[in-house]
Formats: sequence, structure tokens, C-alpha cells
Amino acid sequence: MVTLARDADARERMDGPLAPADLGATLDDLDRLNAWFGGYALSLRRIRRVAAALPPRVRLRVIDVGGGRGDLAVNVVRWARRAGRPVRVIVVDSDAATLALARRRTAAYPEIVLVRADAGALPLREAGAEVAHAALTLHHLDGDTAVACLAQMAAAARTVIVNDLLRTPLTLALVWLATRVLQLHPVSRHDGPVSVRRAWSADELTTLAEKAGRRARIARHPWLGRLVAEIA
Repeated sequence: MVTLARDADARERMDGPLAPADLGATLDDLDRLNAWFGGYALSLRRIRRVAAALPPRVRLRVIDVGGGRGDLAVNVVRWARRAGRPVRVIVVDSDAATLALARRRTAAYPEIVLVRADAGALPLREAGAEVAHAALTLHHLDGDTAVACLAQMAAAARTVIVNDLLRTPLTLALVWLATRVLQLHPVSRHDGPVSVRRAWSADELTTLAEKAGRRARIARHPWLGRLVAEIA
């Protein structure tokens, strides 16, 4: 598989302050893209697999690192309610403005707890969850912070799931096209291709996991532009 050179110096506009309307519109775009193009489905499939190994009435505990507005958490809770599975989802994000939107987004879901913290300094209890999950989060981090994040996630949960972009020409083309054909917000049109160029490759993610003292099993989904790593 052809991999693009990583552009660690590229900067996403979402990593800086945004006007509230711009932030909300960009998060709406991310939610739609994840729903339409399989981002949520890839994560939920693996979370359901972990849940299936638990006794039926045991609460599933999920930590969503970089969970933003809580959109993935809402999807997890909706599935758990349908399945009759008790669940608690802790959404961790570093941005106060995003968490303010998350409070409104998750108001009808008492199963969701919001925590403000940096990805490299997670306030997580050891072995306090079954799943620690990060989607479209690691590509925002430098190498040392990513290693620290993975190590802390692995200490906090039995299974670590990382869902991020494949850094390939195909993904770059798909993201560029989707953000324009769907007439997404200008921030999304800028940040989508930048995210692809910043993403960690499968080999790089394997190395990051090894530096965190863990092993990564990685599945590639080229036509979705995603890779999903399960780290133990």
C-alpha cells in the first residue's frame, strides 16, 4: 500500500480557537462523515465484540479519548440501550468550548460523563474500563504525547481501540472530494486533507504502541480511508 510522507508540521484549524458557530458546524460535519462513511461502525463493531464477552448484566465501561462533542458516546449508549446492556461512557476532551457543546449534546444520556483533560495526561483509574477508544485523535498528537496517551489508555482498559485515517493517496483524494462535493464548512474542507497528511501509518502506529509497551493488531479499510488498531 502506497503511503504518503507524514506532514507533522501541518496544522488543523480545529486545533486553534474557533468561533462557536464554526466549531459547531465543523463538529456537525464530522458527525455526518462518521455516520455516512463507516467511522462509527468500525468502532462500534469492536466495542460490541468486547461487550459480547461480558456477562449480560455487567456494565460496559468505555473511555473515549478526544471524544469531542460526545457523538460516538451517544451512538454507544443508543446501542447499549437497545441491547439491554448497562453502560458508562467517559468522554475526555481538552477543549472547553467543545465540552460545552458536549454538555448539550449528551444531556439526555446520563450514562455519559464528560471530563476535561489532555490526551497525554489522562486522569484515568488503572483497570477502570473494558474499552479505551480514540477516534481521529492520535493524528493531532506528536510522537511522545501519542506514546503517553496509548500507555495510559492501556493501563486504564483491557482493550484499546484506535480508529484513525489511512495516510494514502486514495484517502487524501476521497477526503478532498467528500468535503467539497458535500459542501462542508470551510474549516472541514481545510482540516480534512490536513488530517490525512498528519495521520500515523500502520507501521508508525505499531512503533508507537511498542514504545508504550504494547502490541498493536491493525486492520486497514482502504475504501473507507481508515485503519483500526486494537492494542493490548
